[in-house]
Amino acid sequence: MTAPGPAAPPPPSVPPALPAEHGAPAPPQGPGAAPPFAAPPTEGGRTRLWLGLGAGALAVLICCGGGGAAVVGLAVSNAQAIGEQGRAVTNDYYQALVAREWSKAYDTLCDDIRRREPRREFERRVATEPQISGYRVGEVDLTTLTVPVDVTLAGGRREAQTVTLAPDQQTGGVEVCGVS
Repeated sequence: MTAPGPAAPPPPSVPPALPAEHGAPAPPQGPGAAPPFAAPPTEGGRTRLWLGLGAGALAVLICCGGGGAAVVGLAVSNAQAIGEQGRAVTNDYYQALVAREWSKAYDTLCDDIRRREPRREFERRVATEPQISGYRVGEVDLTTLTVPVDVTLAGGRREAQTVTLAPDQQTGGVEVCGVS
């Protein structure tokens, strides 16, 4: 017969639940006793906050700066458009006068002038004035909406004229609204 060897270790057992106070049983102990949730990280909390606020401020600055640049760009392009339109309509007016196309010259006039002077009276008046043989249109003054024009009359005499422009409410363009 063989001698009895060491006894086999007893199977692992779950320790009995400890009695809780007031008669309620304590919860069973789990394997490894892991907490139900991870603790929040403590390192770098303020750094992340400031990085997030900085990124947000940069985004706002870019948006506002872009909007401001768009407004400035729109104002500049609008001023350029008015300048180009003013020079073009002034050129059309004087080109018609040089070509003795009184009706075309009348078509460049603003509504206020047309109400005060009908087409036939305008054509009759302009036909009796000294004939324009040449002209040079200057730059539009955007604050006063005026354009200087150097005019050469038949016979070689020169004179400086100023064209006053006015916005056309229907087309959004500009029209000749006076010559002095």
